[in-house]
Order: sequence, then C-alpha cells, then structure tokens
Amino acid sequence: MSFERPRVVFAYDFDGTLAPGNMQEHAFIPDELGMNHQDFWEETKVLAKAQRGDPILAYMHLMLSKARERGRELSLESWRRRGASIPLFPGVEGWFERQNARAEELQLDLRHFIISSGNRELIEGSPIARHFERIYASAFMFDEEQDAIGIALGVNYTSKTQYLFRINKWTLEEWDDAAINRAVAKDDRPVPFDRIAYFGDGTTDVPTMRLVTDQGGSAVAVYNPRSPKSMAAALELRDDGRAHLAGPGDYSEGSPLDQLAQALLAEMAARAHARNLVQWPEQPSG
Repeated sequence: MSFERPRVVFAYDFDGTLAPGNMQEHAFIPDELGMNHQDFWEETKVLAKAQRGDPILAYMHLMLSKARERGRELSLESWRRRGASIPLFPGVEGWFERQNARAEELQLDLRHFIISSGNRELIEGSPIARHFERIYASAFMFDEEQDAIGIALGVNYTSKTQYLFRINKWTLEEWDDAAINRAVAKDDRPVPFDRIAYFGDGTTDVPTMRLVTDQGGSAVAVYNPRSPKSMAAALELRDDGRAHLAGPGDYSEGSPLDQLAQALLAEMAARAHARNLVQWPEQPSG
C-alpha cells in the first residue's frame, strides 16, 4: 500500500488529555444517576473485583444498569447528546485544522485518532468528533431501535496497544482480527511508528506510551496545570521512561503543546522525506 504523501498520525487519549477529568463525571453520573462520581468509581472497583472482571466492562455495565433503573434514555443519539456538553481543554477545537495545515505545508498526510477507555458514543457527540479518522473507545451494543442493550467493545490499558498496530498496518476495522494478525514486514507498513505521536495523561496510557516510545515514535504527557494529581502523573510517566515529551493541557496557538506539535511534524517530515530520497545502486551483474 502506498500514499501520495507520507502519512503521519497524532493519536490521543481523551479523558485528561483533550478534556479535563472523566467524561462520565460532567453530567451523566451526578445529574442522571444522582451519584457522587467517587462513589460510582468505587462501586466499579468492587464489582470488577467481585466478578474477577475488567474495570472497563464493569463501569460500562453500571452505566447501563443504573440508567435503566432510573428510566434514562439509552438511544445512540441520547449518548451523543450527552457527549456534546463535555468541556475540553483550551484551544482543542482549533487544534486539528492548524496541525493539518502545517502538515500540508510539510507535504505530509496527517490523520488524527482517538484511543480511549472512555465511551465512544460520548466522544462521537463531542464538537471535535469530525476531526478523527477513527475513534477507538469502549462502546455499547445497540438493538434495531438503536437502544443500548450491552457492551460491544471494551478498551483497557493493554488493549490500547492493539490500535497502534492497527494504525501502523492501516487495518482500521475493530472487528477485523485477520488483517491485524497478518504478517507485514516492518518496512512495508503504511505508517511506521516513528511517524506516530501519542498524547496521553495517565495510567491507562502506560503500555501505549511504552510501545510507541520503544518503536521510535513520540509519547507526549499532557497534564492539567491546575491539578496536582495530573502533574504528578506526568512526572511519573517521565521518571518511568514512558514519555519523554510533555506539555500543559492548553492547545491554543503558540502554547508549549502547540509548538511541540509543530516540532514533531517537522521531525517526522525530515525523517519521512529523507527515507524517500534513499537510492541504492543496482546489483552488479556478472
């Protein structure tokens, strides 16, 4: 597979990276479930431990079961409406087109992805959803009436790495377990890891950051400068060797994070274009 311009990728976690806090805490848990969000997450831990299950699947189960108990709407559109009110970090809404324009000037084909343990349906309702090539996130299963009836996909801290390989091989469909497992030589993969930058903020990003860093890509720790917990998490990512780059959660033009993105694109362009200029001699005959 070949592309007219070298393809590069910015991939992002969502909660704590593009938006402060957890997406379920802004309205759904306190307003629709009538719960303190700390109580909700504690119940999630208890359920996961009791069932020897995945905390991601446990929180999604509780979202559905508690919403049903309270008679809340479960349609796909209702979840997307909930996502429309999620607050974002400063400058996020203008970030994607700005980076795309810079990539265009550098003759790069920049694509944006979400890789999140949050809810896909909520992210799909956010004002930035249209900018993403794919939103890889935990998702509900819907019946013919488009009402949520179960869990279709759970994305946890280790399964996030799967989606980096999907991007690397450009086999993007979540359900396709044949293409993702097909052997493809490293040099033949459409998006080499050194053309991937991953932006994350915490524990669920650790394996993803480790993978992209070890494979020659860039891992960027994003933190909330108003949150000591968030800043401590960023320092831990640095000290443990998971992320070598960082910036506060301000995506406005000229911010440190914006300047860092500009430098990453320039670095990717130099590397990609240099690779395209390589010309080896032909094999001597005789």
